[in-house]
Amino acid sequence: MPRTDNGRRTDEGRKRLTARRRLRHETPSTVAVLADETDFAAMRRYRSFRFDDHAGYLRQVDGLLRALASQGTHISLTLFDPTAYEEYCADIRLDPDTPTSRTRYTADIAATGARLTYDGRPLTRLLPDLVREAEQQATWEYASALLEPGEDAGRAAFARASKLLRRLIETAGDGRHHLVCSVSTLDAANTPLVAVVEAECDGGLLRLGESAALLFCTVLAAGITLGSPGGVVLRTIRPGEPETVRGWCLDSAGLRPLTTGEVFAAYCTDADTGEPVPPEHGVEYLGGLPLE
Repeated sequence: MPRTDNGRRTDEGRKRLTARRRLRHETPSTVAVLADETDFAAMRRYRSFRFDDHAGYLRQVDGLLRALASQGTHISLTLFDPTAYEEYCADIRLDPDTPTSRTRYTADIAATGARLTYDGRPLTRLLPDLVREAEQQATWEYASALLEPGEDAGRAAFARASKLLRRLIETAGDGRHHLVCSVSTLDAANTPLVAVVEAECDGGLLRLGESAALLFCTVLAAGITLGSPGGVVLRTIRPGEPETVRGWCLDSAGLRPLTTGEVFAAYCTDADTGEPVPPEHGVEYLGGLPLE
């Protein structure tokens, strides 16, 4: 009888362990990472943050990601912002020098911050994509905030921007298109809002990313609403043909086509020094086409 009881208890223990493992596979995990040396240095002032160098820290994070993935765990990556973390702890009166506080911050920002699903690539290859995702979200949030004060005007500007994006792609015709919209924010830092969208047209069939198009239209709408300096550049690639680059300037009427000379000057002049730079090999610089 004792052996039977012991055996029964052992079987029950194994079942509980198996159930926990199944639950672990169904429980997602979020890992917040310090992407650059500056952010890493900011966290080293906390005694509970026991890492000595950024490269070693990234290796440990990479190992953690692979270990979690080997258990079948779904993993999301997000950025850990030391400044936002300090403000978060101050707002809700947490001691920032504890692992528990860092865990709570990670759990909270995961619901709203930029995230990237871990796909098995080395962390060094994932980080640029994660940083780009965070930059795009910050751009969208800033541009959206610029449209909020006049909601009716903002909606009209967004509708106008959507129409302009559609006309840009229709005017370009078949091929792969890379569009960049840049709008000055006119703030103290004078940092422009930049949005990029990739599109492909083939016999009237259009393919483009919805989130990228949304960001592009939001940035363009902010420029239209504020009357900020800005513009759009369109690069087109077609098989067997030279790449072409066209440009438009943002003004009160919408997007004004630049001349061939203006496009050439914009691309072949160093923005900082004003000195000429060589044109790209195999690229034709053309004037923008009318969009109306």
